[in-house]
Amino acid sequence: MKQDTIRGATYTVDCEDYIHVVEFNPFDSVSPGSLIAYGGNDYVAIASCRFQEEDTSVNGIEFKILKTFHHEVRVDAITWSPETRYDTLTPVLRFCTAAGDKTLRIFTSDFHEENKCQLMVAEKTGTIRFYDLTTHQAILSLESMQVPLMSADWCLKNTFRVGAVAGNDWVIWEMPRSSYPQDNKPSHADRARFFRWSKCNENLFATTGCPGKMNSQLLIHHLGHPHPILVGSASVGSGLSWHRTLPLCVVGGYRKLFFWLTEM
Repeated sequence: MKQDTIRGATYTVDCEDYIHVVEFNPFDSVSPGSLIAYGGNDYVAIASCRFQEEDTSVNGIEFKILKTFHHEVRVDAITWSPETRYDTLTPVLRFCTAAGDKTLRIFTSDFHEENKCQLMVAEKTGTIRFYDLTTHQAILSLESMQVPLMSADWCLKNTFRVGAVAGNDWVIWEMPRSSYPQDNKPSHADRARFFRWSKCNENLFATTGCPGKMNSQLLIHHLGHPHPILVGSASVGSGLSWHRTLPLCVVGGYRKLFFWLTEM
């Protein structure tokens, strides 16, 4: 890949512990700010954040922790429920975590009715499976042709598009054309770790490399460009997520959250 100048984070927020995973809420939560969840060694924090790019009354970034949930072990993954709402009348915070003890935990600020949905599961062996949770049956599978497959994401703006990182490459499928990738390209020399689609642009996505001794590389890609449009670096970075409406992504690190804003 073409080597570009490394760009510092647009915004940073100090935290009390190392951040293992971070996830913006991709759904409209009926709140003035965006909800973001991040997890450490034994907790998950939910915060509201607003940026000057979406609200001119904000100077840079406005960040407020709303609630902290105790977590018995280190948090490895977080996903939000579309049921989450944070207006003044009926606040509901609902999300699921995965941890190294092979347990999924569902957290909620009340015991709101659960909706039926489909689930995508990515396996390190290179297979991505889609399940119908009403029938508990697999309905579709994709093959990366490379291993290990470390991360996969279903595009919110184009539900026929799935992306992943496997080995050193990013990989993209256009369903239902084929169970095999339509596009792939080398990304990180030190192996790729996370893949996430932008929530506001179906052609924009980000990948990170596996954490080194000091830093992790962030690359932001656009399918219309042959090379990454932004190169960033975070100290022992972990986790990756996009803002719901802005071309802005976040990576966790040692006692910090790092935010990068792109112009695409």
